[in-house]
Amino acid sequence: MHRIEVRPKPDFNDARCAGIANDIRSLGIHADVAVGVADLYFLEGEIDAAGIRAICERLLCDSVVQQFAVARLEEQKLEASLRSAQPDGLKTSFVEVTFKPGVTDATADEIVRAAHVLGIAGLHRAATGTRYELAGQLDAAQVELIARRLLCNDVIQAFAINAAVAPNLHYATEENTLIETVALRGAGDDGLMRISRERRLSLNLDEMRAIRDYFVELQREPTDAEIETLAQTWSEHCVHKTFKAKIQVDQAGKVSQVDGLLKTYIKKATDEISAPWVKSAFVDNAGIIAFDDAFDLSFKAETHNHPSAIEPFGGANTGVGGVIRDVIAVSARPIANTDVLCFGPQDVDFASLPEGVLHPRRVMQGVVAGVEDYGNKMGIPTVSGAIVYDEGYIANPLVYCGCVGIAPVNAHPRNAQVGDRVIVLGGRTGRDGLRGATFSSAALTHETSDIAGSSVQIGNPIVEKNVMEVVLAARDAKLYTAITDCGAGGLSSAVGEMGAELGVQVQLERVPLKYAGLAPWEIWLSEAQERMVLAVAPDKLDALHALCARFDCEMSDIGVFTGDSRLCVRYRNLEVCNMHMHFLHDGLPRRELRATVASQAHARRERHEQVDIAPSRLAAFTLSEARNLLQKMLAHPNVASKEKVIRLYDHEVQGGSVIKPLVGVGNHGPSDATVIKPIGTKGLKGFGLACGINPNFGKVDAYAMAVSAVDEAVRNLVCAGANPDHIALLDNFCWGDPNDPATLGTLVEACRGCYDGALLFRAPFISGKDSLNNTYLDKAGQRVSIPATLLISAIGIVDNVTCCVTMDLKQAGSRVYLLGETKDEMAGSLHEMLTGAKGDSAPSLPAHAPALYHALHSAIQQKLVLAAHDCSEGGLAVALAEMAQAGQTGVRLGSDASSITLFSESNSRIVAEVRETNAPAFEAIMRGLPVRQIGVTQPAVQIVLPDGGVLWDAQPFYNDAGDG
Repeated sequence: MHRIEVRPKPDFNDARCAGIANDIRSLGIHADVAVGVADLYFLEGEIDAAGIRAICERLLCDSVVQQFAVARLEEQKLEASLRSAQPDGLKTSFVEVTFKPGVTDATADEIVRAAHVLGIAGLHRAATGTRYELAGQLDAAQVELIARRLLCNDVIQAFAINAAVAPNLHYATEENTLIETVALRGAGDDGLMRISRERRLSLNLDEMRAIRDYFVELQREPTDAEIETLAQTWSEHCVHKTFKAKIQVDQAGKVSQVDGLLKTYIKKATDEISAPWVKSAFVDNAGIIAFDDAFDLSFKAETHNHPSAIEPFGGANTGVGGVIRDVIAVSARPIANTDVLCFGPQDVDFASLPEGVLHPRRVMQGVVAGVEDYGNKMGIPTVSGAIVYDEGYIANPLVYCGCVGIAPVNAHPRNAQVGDRVIVLGGRTGRDGLRGATFSSAALTHETSDIAGSSVQIGNPIVEKNVMEVVLAARDAKLYTAITDCGAGGLSSAVGEMGAELGVQVQLERVPLKYAGLAPWEIWLSEAQERMVLAVAPDKLDALHALCARFDCEMSDIGVFTGDSRLCVRYRNLEVCNMHMHFLHDGLPRRELRATVASQAHARRERHEQVDIAPSRLAAFTLSEARNLLQKMLAHPNVASKEKVIRLYDHEVQGGSVIKPLVGVGNHGPSDATVIKPIGTKGLKGFGLACGINPNFGKVDAYAMAVSAVDEAVRNLVCAGANPDHIALLDNFCWGDPNDPATLGTLVEACRGCYDGALLFRAPFISGKDSLNNTYLDKAGQRVSIPATLLISAIGIVDNVTCCVTMDLKQAGSRVYLLGETKDEMAGSLHEMLTGAKGDSAPSLPAHAPALYHALHSAIQQKLVLAAHDCSEGGLAVALAEMAQAGQTGVRLGSDASSITLFSESNSRIVAEVRETNAPAFEAIMRGLPVRQIGVTQPAVQIVLPDGGVLWDAQPFYNDAGDG
């Protein structure tokens, strides 16, 4: 085995070094530490010196800024070389980090593949690692702290201090045929729950009893694969037990019944709206709507919260990869990604973190890098999203990943036939991702990272890119009759769902493995990434095989659809699983839950008492107070620019972006929505993407949070030019423990708000996802839940992309209008958060909003509007400051300016800039609606109050040339 170190040349700096040095100081270590970083590569095989040099020079090292050194692993003298290189008078330690055995190392896989392309066939295996050199007055305990807190994630990595790491590339070489049985039939209630806990099944007593009774009837014990298959298929993550449960709701002593949240609220709204352009809702991997006569659009958003909490890069990376697969699984080409991320405060003290919890800064860095890595390498633009910070996300970050796809009309087949072969495309199967669905359905604890490391996957976007091209070519050639992706539950869910009506037989020994030694149940349950399952007629196999060879994609025939309605899985001649599909998919006992709903006023009283702040009316403010408050709002992490993250994502690739995530004079202003004109489509039609999210409202009133999120998502699209008659929604609920009646009560209220909001705007839900049990249980048994968080994502058709509007002010001398009513609705607002002055109510949903949005759309279509921007966090004052900063044009207000008018976050409000000559036509369109002129634009980049006081001055602006 050869070890290669690649490090910057002496005259070049590695940006990673400064970041690590800053993080070391944030650990409370105040010694000056100089950091050096080298990338490590381990190559095993029969390779001569020329081959090693070729790999280094052509694959591993950029000769302009980097240099490399090669050593045989057994010949390393690392300590001596380190001592000779350290700065004078400084003590130097080093930490080396590499992946644990079995963890996907995508870079290493690509090194082997690329070496073979170069003709170096002797390279058999590779691994990667990192060497960190710490020069400073650090003691051993401090080095250990730095290694564990900053440099290594124990879930997936191993490290060595002042010693060389040697990756374990020698996996088992013999197959594992062990099939265990689980002693279930004679177990009592305590025994059943012990089995559920020990095997991390996340099943309750009724569910365990149902499984026991089924196997009592069969007169045998279940195998390990059978009970694990049931646990994944019946998990909250896969089957949405809470949203399908019967719920008894107690609201102020009045009891009512909800016969399933999904059926009663979310799906019911879609059914009642009955939009003819909705092609598929709640039945496929993604929702589908019509785009034009030739193409359909698909849209899906997923969450990957728990994996991102314990391994941020891998969790977010595979979250993006998974939702892209969802779109591929409806036979569509992915053309846009979205990401909405929720983190704890970035400046939280390390000492205050709960045990086993990564620092929010580290979580954010890993998550953002994971999103960037997958989308950029796949060549899919990341165009829409948001970032929210709250203390409630310290132990449970939220990672919402979305994807939009396009496909020819009616190009998605859904009907597997008896005799079709079960075909697996893409990545090989390893131990990564075991029990991921049940892991995502349970609370996190201080021990999670120790016991659930195998639930985390690491993605390989290059493999998925090849899979995507094969699927799309196979779609056009009509080579498959059904398709789905391998997500939660791995093959067990993918094959089990696809064969739910027909029945299926699988031979597990045909599944390609990353390494030998996996037990049959591990092969069946693994959630290893980048795999798709297709139903293919036998006479189409040769054509599909030729496509796979063309795109360098592995293909395996692992079974057949039988027609006997049974799930039969074998490993060679051994029976691994044999169950009736009816029990697998319909045997789950329906849950019956209790919810309590506090009145909004009662909830507010409780909240005031908890924070010990007496309610007070919003008093008049001085100009100085207002200026300071607005500056605090603009600097708040939830409002401040997200440009440093947005710029990491490629939002230009594929060349379709019309309105980009950042707009304005210097392309620094936050877009309300992004607009894309899909390449290859005719005419001027495009589509917009936007979202609505505000967990602060949920802390006060979950219903208000829901209607506000729907309104914000729709409002953002309309601001950019989308047609309000052609908007579809996705719902993504992230909540705490649904078994807690109060928590479930807020979920009921949020679903009710979704229903009312969707009906008001005639915007149907086409897909959604819930992620429950986002709680952390510490050593003392204290349970901490996230803030109830609802994300509404929206996609809307833009009839003419040349009419689109951006949020930046365009010129001096225009009229500035405020559309909508401003009310004393300050509860849950940024004003309340920063001042402690409690509002009486959270924002409501005005009945006039649809008419207002239709009128604005008409004005935009007639090109009467120069700029439009929604009022959300921080209200009118923040909206005006953002518009002025982005357009480098100011505003002189002509109306009253109180706390309420400036900082209220009432819904359905939009600021519009209209050229003076277009004002009469604009006002005619708006006649009869709550619209009024509030000011005029001016050259000075300021917000000036009616009395001449300056509320806000522009921040320094620099163009691309660096000129002020």
